[in-house]
Amino acid sequence: MNSETEIEREIQRKGLTAPRLTPADIDAAIRSEQYHVFAETTLTVCCLTLQNGFNVTGESAAASPENFDEEIGRKIARENARNKIWAFEGYRLKCQLAAGAA
Repeated sequence: MNSETEIEREIQRKGLTAPRLTPADIDAAIRSEQYHVFAETTLTVCCLTLQNGFNVTGESAAASPENFDEEIGRKIARENARNKIWAFEGYRLKCQLAAGAA
């Protein structure tokens, strides 16, 4: 179980019901994904395109070329890109809440 899942369960267990983002909201914000590994490097970039067309990128790189595994690089780069979505979606939600309070 990852920490994101543990936190979500704790929020639900504590009955915290105010408007908030969930991991499912973050996943639903993603429309598509693309990957690129730069030639002769271990640098992997993931580009997540969000539902509104905005792009978010994440990167990964192995320090030792001998440890490079493209599948693992993709997973890490995607996780890094996905983590950035929390801030963008959090800002969007805060704007919506502020507009509703005005």
